[in-house]
Amino acid sequence: MLLIGTVNAQNLTLTEVKEFANREDSLKKFSFDIVNAREAGQRFRADSIFTKMLVRTLKLKNSFYYPFDSLQTISRIYAPDNSFRIFTWQVEKDETFNRQHGAIQMNTPDGSLKLFPLIDRSEVVASPLDTIMNNKWWIGNIYYRIIQKESNGKKYYTLLGYDEYTMKVTRKWIDVLSFDNNGEPVFGTPIFSFKEDSIPKPAQTRFVLDFKKDGRARVQYDDEMDMILFDHLISETNEPQKKYTLIPDGDYEGFKWNNGQWVHVNKVFTFKLEDGQAPVPEPLDMDKRQQIENILNGTRQREEKTTPAAKPKNVKPKPKGKV
Repeated sequence: MLLIGTVNAQNLTLTEVKEFANREDSLKKFSFDIVNAREAGQRFRADSIFTKMLVRTLKLKNSFYYPFDSLQTISRIYAPDNSFRIFTWQVEKDETFNRQHGAIQMNTPDGSLKLFPLIDRSEVVASPLDTIMNNKWWIGNIYYRIIQKESNGKKYYTLLGYDEYTMKVTRKWIDVLSFDNNGEPVFGTPIFSFKEDSIPKPAQTRFVLDFKKDGRARVQYDDEMDMILFDHLISETNEPQKKYTLIPDGDYEGFKWNNGQWVHVNKVFTFKLEDGQAPVPEPLDMDKRQQIENILNGTRQREEKTTPAAKPKNVKPKPKGKV
């Protein structure tokens, strides 16, 4: 999941590289302990020290150009236009609580620091699917992909992320980040459209996929199709209202970018062709299905890289709430 953007190393002097490398070496232990320390107190202490050290390091000129790629428990992804990058990570208390932390670092012309901390408010947001938020009111999750789009001259950055959520349920989020006229981050935009569904419903500001903890459902973007793809879910006990029973059934849904909206596609292999497009023969359809499977498997592999091999013994994933 640690997707590193193209970093222009030519913007760093040898002296700067050495300084950042030394600081990264100090950060590495605490970033590891955030996830792997046995006691909650140790994990929270490591999180506090790491956060302070990271901010001090980012205050150094041109820090944006240093990748910090040895911080294996910290997600670091860059916007496609290299205008910012996002750090996200998770700290766990016990079997009843976890929280994501993060920050957006802007790419400034003079190399100075412009940083927006991300404050996880997931547990107090009543309606996350229709709420517009900011960096101080953020739906916490770990990001692994940024998709850049533009509509009416405004840039929208679609974020794919995941949250371990509860002991029984994992969540995959699709959110949208934009910046207002003052350059402040805005999370959520009502551009997730369901107007083409058999039973249309109002547009949402973001999308969430809840599924069984070991269900391994996947969400990824296909550049060729210009579509966000995700596993279609069914209940293994015929109780779809119980999210912890939902698992992939081998079919796919998606969101297709169209006129400034992500339009929901209920079945990827039956979506309507544009005028002039030729029907796709079945063998090619099966080839595309395999291609999508490979893309989604790539998501799974990246996410597994974020989870350290040495988790604390007898410690289960820490939920934000009860199911």
